[in-house]
Amino acid sequence: MIFAAIADWADAKEYSVEFMCAELGVSTSGYYAWRTRPASARARADEALLRLIGVIFERLKGNPGVRRIHAELAAQGHRVARKRVWRLMRGAGLQGRHPRAWKKTTIHGQRPVSAPDLIGRDFTARKRDQRWCGDITYVKSWDGWVYLATVIDLHSRRVVGWAVADHMRTELVTDALAMALRQRRPKGRVTFHSDRGTQYTSNDFARFCRKNRIRRSLGRTGICYDNAVAESFFASYKKELIHTRPWPDLESVKKATFEWIEMYYNRTRRHSTLGYLTPHEYELGFRHIHELAA
Repeated sequence: MIFAAIADWADAKEYSVEFMCAELGVSTSGYYAWRTRPASARARADEALLRLIGVIFERLKGNPGVRRIHAELAAQGHRVARKRVWRLMRGAGLQGRHPRAWKKTTIHGQRPVSAPDLIGRDFTARKRDQRWCGDITYVKSWDGWVYLATVIDLHSRRVVGWAVADHMRTELVTDALAMALRQRRPKGRVTFHSDRGTQYTSNDFARFCRKNRIRRSLGRTGICYDNAVAESFFASYKKELIHTRPWPDLESVKKATFEWIEMYYNRTRRHSTLGYLTPHEYELGFRHIHELAA
């Protein structure tokens, strides 16, 4: 470890080798013998593993942290300790992105609404297309604000419907729900959970839900935890996509959102809630990440 530290400092030209060896109580001949010694099998294995980690880090667009890198390695059949992955990533300066501060955007409806909270913070579902949830978030572009509405299946955390527009009218959320209905064609009635924003408490939204046999569920006013899955999705969306670059206009946001949701979030990004499976893998019936490498 002492020789490795000396090598780092020497390569950075911070101190001379002779000075460091004298200060740390080791011989210069011992250091140069260590420096010219062939790499150990462990060091060679670490080097190969770090190359693989670098490829995974580059492929996963959200700059994943240690847990997701470790999960991706496991899915590929590599049984390594998480601490080893942490050590190699730290040494290579590979670090996941962190979310920015959350900002409240919900505009609460003024009229009293009779729809109950049918979820009660139980964000699970035994089967697909039993319980969905949704919300709206915003993106600032050079041309003005752009809004995204989503529909998420609580069984697999898959985004089954979404819509992007330059407004927050009720059709934004009904368009997202309409996409979900087209893609999933649920056999029975679906419970859709949301906050009490004006779009979800409007008469137009109520009519849409009645027409499509959707059972409405509303969280309490001002309690973000009552719609935690939707909030968590938006935190990832902002951190891993929106905050990585400027956005010229509505079309650029829509195109990137399509690619991020349909190609990355649903099929590639590993979810801690699902045991680091992707929503696609979970809906295929996998329940443990090591099953993928079997």
